[in-house]
Amino acid sequence: MIYITGDIHGDFTRFKSPALRKLKKNDALIICGDFGFIWDGSDQEKKLLRKIGKRRYNVLFVEGSHENYDLLEKYEVTEWCGGKTRQISGKLRQLMRGQVFEIAEKTVFTFGGGQSDDYADLVEGQNWWPREIPSEEELQEGISNLEKAKGEVDFVVTYEPPAKLHDFIDHQSGDVNHINTFLNDVYEKASFKKWFFGKLHLNKLIPPKYHAVYDNIIVADSTIIKKKKERKAPKQKKGEN
Repeated sequence: MIYITGDIHGDFTRFKSPALRKLKKNDALIICGDFGFIWDGSDQEKKLLRKIGKRRYNVLFVEGSHENYDLLEKYEVTEWCGGKTRQISGKLRQLMRGQVFEIAEKTVFTFGGGQSDDYADLVEGQNWWPREIPSEEELQEGISNLEKAKGEVDFVVTYEPPAKLHDFIDHQSGDVNHINTFLNDVYEKASFKKWFFGKLHLNKLIPPKYHAVYDNIIVADSTIIKKKKERKAPKQKKGEN
């Protein structure tokens, strides 16, 4: 089972949601960017990272624009479930850009990173890092890995939305950037069941299969099966054969 949520920004209370009690050993909670727990390198932060990594289910995240990339990139890159990750602590991992994973019997294409809309007011190395912007190499690796998967995955998990969805979102989402344009290629060429993205601080379903996710927790692989009502035979009247 895979659950999805949006930006956490270092707030542990999201992990106290009763919905997460249903997750078991091989299940996963995936966070669509702005994980935010890797920020200042303090002892308190490291303690929280260990606490998150000890949960019985996998806690996975794609990076957003609210991450300290200097600290994040100190973690070693390893392979897990078919794609590149950084193991932060125990069952806590970063899912790297342009990867295809097999998680809880589902295929998931991930692409973190994004552009801060207020970057002009931020200070490099303190609350903004240029590496939030994906490189050309990462874009190409994403295309290559999708081609290896024959363009078919169950879920797409990103921080930014594809460009075409901007027109359908009633939200001040900033200017379209080259990451949105790249994701538009994924939007048009890949086959997928659902797409989740977290940048907009918005909980909204864009039919039929696109989800802007913020503080909601969504069951990604849920299906609704409506059972047909059985027609009951009319009761027989007394004396009828």
